[in-house]
Amino acid sequence: MDSFYLFKTFFVCAVIFTFSVEATLGNIACENLNKDSCAFAVSSSGKRCVLEKNVRRSGKEVFVCSTSQIDTDQVTNWIESDRCLKACGLDRNVLGISSDSLLDSRFMQKLCSTQCYTGCPNIVDLYFNLAVGEGVYLPSLCQSEGDAKRRGMSEIRSSGNVAPGPTAPAKFMVDVSPAMAPSPIGPN
Repeated sequence: MDSFYLFKTFFVCAVIFTFSVEATLGNIACENLNKDSCAFAVSSSGKRCVLEKNVRRSGKEVFVCSTSQIDTDQVTNWIESDRCLKACGLDRNVLGISSDSLLDSRFMQKLCSTQCYTGCPNIVDLYFNLAVGEGVYLPSLCQSEGDAKRRGMSEIRSSGNVAPGPTAPAKFMVDVSPAMAPSPIGPN
């Protein structure tokens, strides 16, 4: 009976080892991922995967997973877990990659929670880099409270470049169509 238990244990360990080696050696190409595993995934080259929506000529919407130009600092071959998506308040069906969610106080509360911030390094790395791109340091934003957090989020809102206004007053031209133009000969 002990040998059967030993064999069973060995068999289970061998199966687990086989699957873990396959998962480790497998390369993730964003273009091979489906809609349900694309968002927040990282390819084997360290590029982030992004879910995009294309509309075919027939009008049918098709979701496609593409490789973005955004590099990760530490993660490769990664498909984000449902546990982390839930802990961080994210949706698997999000299109593109944007820093807009950093403006949402409910999202920031989840992102800065202990479960997300310490347990989901891929997501924290993504939003850390997005915040830096907006001129905000994510750890400081997560540590701040109340008015200070709102000020940090307002820095994100005001970080966009705005084209300068006109330096001289604008002159508006009236649209004069040929039918309304005065006759070059003048009145008869």
